[in-house]
Amino acid sequence: MNTDSKLEQLSRRNFFKKTAQYSVGAIAAASVLSPVTMRADDPAIMEEKEWGTTLGDPVTKNKYGMPSVYEHNNTRRITKLLSSGNWQASIAMCPIHEQEGIITPNGLFFSRSHGGTAQIDPNEHRLMIHGLVEKPIVLTMDELKRYPSVTRIHFIECPANGGPEWRGPQFNSIQFAKGMMSCAQWTGVYVKTILEDLGLKPEALWMLAEGADNSHMGRTIPVDKVLDDAMIVWAQNGEALRPEQGYPIRILLPGWEGNLCVKWLNRLEFSAEPFYAKEETSKYTGLLPSGKAIQHFYPLEVNSIITSPCPEKPWTDLKKGDLVEIRGLAWSGQGTITGVDISFDGGKNFVEASLTGLVLPKSWTNFSYMYRYEGKPLLLQSRSRDDSGNVQPTIDQETAVVGVEHVYHRNSICTWEVTAKGEVNNVHIRS
Repeated sequence: MNTDSKLEQLSRRNFFKKTAQYSVGAIAAASVLSPVTMRADDPAIMEEKEWGTTLGDPVTKNKYGMPSVYEHNNTRRITKLLSSGNWQASIAMCPIHEQEGIITPNGLFFSRSHGGTAQIDPNEHRLMIHGLVEKPIVLTMDELKRYPSVTRIHFIECPANGGPEWRGPQFNSIQFAKGMMSCAQWTGVYVKTILEDLGLKPEALWMLAEGADNSHMGRTIPVDKVLDDAMIVWAQNGEALRPEQGYPIRILLPGWEGNLCVKWLNRLEFSAEPFYAKEETSKYTGLLPSGKAIQHFYPLEVNSIITSPCPEKPWTDLKKGDLVEIRGLAWSGQGTITGVDISFDGGKNFVEASLTGLVLPKSWTNFSYMYRYEGKPLLLQSRSRDDSGNVQPTIDQETAVVGVEHVYHRNSICTWEVTAKGEVNNVHIRS
């Protein structure tokens, strides 16, 4: 080290020593920084790091930008318990505990496939629209994009999200318990805009959406939803859809079951009768306590989850008296979130959290609550409500209505047990 560098380091050390006592004393007792101590000789402050003394990577090293190597743990994950032994027809879970804001990066967006990810050449892909329309048509991707586009922020959630938990905790992990969902900004065209050109016959009550992948997955959608806000999307978060999200186009049905949002879309057919596929009638149903079954739920219910703390983000580094932020996500397929309550005692008492950031219909909404950590056991819950008058139910309230014989549309309140040591576990609370 040369003389100038030694003098600079000495000058910095003297500065921090002189200001340390004042800085710590100036931090109010109520501040989140109250446990912070000033470390005058902290090597992270005093010593110049390699990245500050050498040239960095060229701007063209990665033509498509990549996350920092230090964020390697923020990834989608899979589990054999949800794959049925077929890794191509599986699901990759979103790390919602690492989510900042309401927009999920494309590389972290949850993904479900019935036959692997199709790699489709957009120049050879076509969208056929036929059936009960006045002017059937086949569109290239360029022709489709000539229609006026819209951009909206909406979540997509698998109807089985949280389903493995319905009998009891299966995963001590928020990523595997609630990671079958994500939220993004979507760009495309409303289906109703195209139908204004083609002319929809009055007897048309249903639309079949079919994909071009090897499963040729088809889903039947009521025309009322199609004429409301159904979109054909080609972009996600400002770029073209990723292959695992249905490149070059997919259907988006804001607020409705994710399995209806057919990927690799290549056909829309309108009819007077539903085109129920075998999988639709045999799998996506819910047996009620009465013995009757709901064939399709369609809209997703009001829901919420605390993302910090959670099993992946415990409070083991906190000390009694520390001020800490409780954060989470709320969403509803039936409207806009209007409020979220938090309980520390398993639902006996609630306090109201703050909604932070954008509050949009059929979108994720962030909530926050500042809490003085007391170092005692907690049963932490969140309970959301929306502008349609829906309130997130308890487990007992949910099962009284929809029973216990299926895994779909389980939106009951989740509970994190926070131990005296700050560890966080997934538990169920029943009355």
